[in-house]
Amino acid sequence: MTIFHISPAVADAFPDTLIAIVTATGLRGTEPWPATSSALEDLEAQLAGGAWQPADESDPRIEAWHTAYRSFGTNPRRIRPSVDALGRRMAKKGTLPRINPAVDSYNAVSVRHGLPSGAFDLDHVTDGVEIRYADGSETFTPLGEPDTVENPKPGEIIYTDSTDVLTRHWNHRDAHRTRVTEASTHVAFVLETVAATRDGHLLKTAANELQALLQPHCEQSTVHYLSPAHPDTTA
Repeated sequence: MTIFHISPAVADAFPDTLIAIVTATGLRGTEPWPATSSALEDLEAQLAGGAWQPADESDPRIEAWHTAYRSFGTNPRRIRPSVDALGRRMAKKGTLPRINPAVDSYNAVSVRHGLPSGAFDLDHVTDGVEIRYADGSETFTPLGEPDTVENPKPGEIIYTDSTDVLTRHWNHRDAHRTRVTEASTHVAFVLETVAATRDGHLLKTAANELQALLQPHCEQSTVHYLSPAHPDTTA
């Protein structure tokens, strides 16, 4: 079991935070995932037909994350929240990337609901995962850049385990070590809001939608929630 924890300092600074942890065990990433393929194609068709478009920075869901980023010293127009970057990419290209079924699933749910999402291969996580402010001593190896080492700035919000940083700028970019591949079998997916009073129902809908995409392709899936009132959960 992996414990996820929100530090008291982050909980105090963002009291309306709600994070869904959707865990899948026995994941089968090498078989076809037809519902995920359909979800991607449906979003792309809606965009092409003008019936839907991704949330942009004028949307309250994205605006809330821009405000959060600025509060810990990150310029959100230079280093964008993941859902903002993904939505901009889709709006420009008309398509979502195809990485692997598990990643494609959370990307589809993320952009559909305008909520940041990510995932960690729990077989490569050491000890627990904490969401906290960086002190500047931590190291981070970005996804796709296994030979690069960065140091988060002091005060930046990070996901980290006992080895190094798993995600910089709260949800901007994940680490290479815990990336989800077709071979990953034990994965924790996260969906986030810092405006739960307004968007908590949306987050729960998104978590259930993601779980529905995962369930046909895993042995077991669960959904747990992190919040300042409940700062610990297991995955």
